[in-house]
Amino acid sequence: MPVHERRRRLSPAARRAQLLSVGARLFAARPYEEVLMEEVAEQAGVSRALLYRHFPGKHDLFAAVYRQAADELLAKSRFDPDDTLIEQLVEGMDAHLDYFIANRHAVLAANRVLAGDPVIQTIITNELDALRARLIGVLPFANEAARRAGSQILRSWLVFVRVLVVDWLTEETCTREELRDVCIGAVLGALRPLLPADPAPDRLG
Repeated sequence: MPVHERRRRLSPAARRAQLLSVGARLFAARPYEEVLMEEVAEQAGVSRALLYRHFPGKHDLFAAVYRQAADELLAKSRFDPDDTLIEQLVEGMDAHLDYFIANRHAVLAANRVLAGDPVIQTIITNELDALRARLIGVLPFANEAARRAGSQILRSWLVFVRVLVVDWLTEETCTREELRDVCIGAVLGALRPLLPADPAPDRLG
């Protein structure tokens, strides 16, 4: 982007969006500890003082970047009840795996470097809770007891998927498709006893 375009005056909302875009690109490209606020300001074409007015520190910028990413992933994971359960699971897993692979450093930072950070963990927990609620909404549980049990299973499964995918980003011990199928197979096997009909009779869980 030409320097004169980068330095044009923007509204506060537009400037914040620009800074988030630059931050997202840098956090995706490098480990968290290697991203410097000075470089964010330079690539955005703003002063450090202006950057710090929007984001007081690197942690604040990263949290905003990760929250935006979580919101975008949720927007791509709106399960359609007209689709089969397998189709919904595949679409949801593909959206998340695409993001995690493209933003490996950011995902590892959130789940490893900042694993004990309450702000980041709240973002992750809220995303998982939203995904669980959406899945519960499209699953045909036979009764309320099965629904409560299914909710517990989905909570544990989503944590399992998160841990497994983060480990896979560190060391790719299988293909992306194999990883996706392992995750889908795990939840199918766990949910089958709670559903009135097998959601995937031709697929082993």
